[in-house]
Amino acid sequence: MRIRRPRISLSAFVWLVLAAAYFLIPLVATLLFSIRSIKTNACCSAAAYGFVFHNGDFWHTLRVSGVLALETIVISLLLFVPTVYWVHLKVPRLRPLIGFLALIPFVVPPIVMVVGLLKVYKNAPSWFYDRPNGILAAAYVILAFPYMFFALDAGFRAIDVHTLTEASQSLGANWLTTLARVILPNIRAAALAGSFLALAIVMGEFTIANLAQFHTFPIFLQNVNETQPYGAAALTLISFGITWGAMLSLLFIGRSRGRQPQIAGAR
Repeated sequence: MRIRRPRISLSAFVWLVLAAAYFLIPLVATLLFSIRSIKTNACCSAAAYGFVFHNGDFWHTLRVSGVLALETIVISLLLFVPTVYWVHLKVPRLRPLIGFLALIPFVVPPIVMVVGLLKVYKNAPSWFYDRPNGILAAAYVILAFPYMFFALDAGFRAIDVHTLTEASQSLGANWLTTLARVILPNIRAAALAGSFLALAIVMGEFTIANLAQFHTFPIFLQNVNETQPYGAAALTLISFGITWGAMLSLLFIGRSRGRQPQIAGAR
């Protein structure tokens, strides 16, 4: 018996080609521009990439933004995972309120938020106010709040929180053990999704870092763009590759998670 394979309609194929062209043409144009020679303006040369990789500021700002992204992810998970878990378990009526609060970072412009944060924390200790790991990390946790909350909220809604908690406690586990060894493995994909969204935010945020006068990766990208157009194109592709590398790692981790046995319960 021959199995018929589903055919792709012509309209779907056209839209797929248009979407791919919309996505790939700017990348190809940026790549072609980045491999032009800095001196002769002719193709092809890797001088722009050599300029980026041999620039000390590139590695310094990449490290600063990477550490900021890691701090933002860790602080966000420590704050929001227990909060969303408790809301789903004990006070589900607060979900709409927290969802409304999560929309505030979308409404308040970053320039307004950073001015307010600088005023609020101006009397804070110097280790917090004068270092990017302090005030910038606090600002980025606020920016990541909507993405982290809605990702975790979707993850918690996909599992039976009450049944898993009752089963864990009936076996003698305390709240911390239940959260760490029962709940968290079941929402790992949601936590990873929120984490990589936070990573993308930190790696691309410019306004807050610029007004707070900290030299992060987006600031370095802007400075290169003002002086080295070919280097800026190469740096754009490199940053794009870093972000998509993180997204691909999420894809592979999600697939491995799908092959593991899951705990389920009836409502």
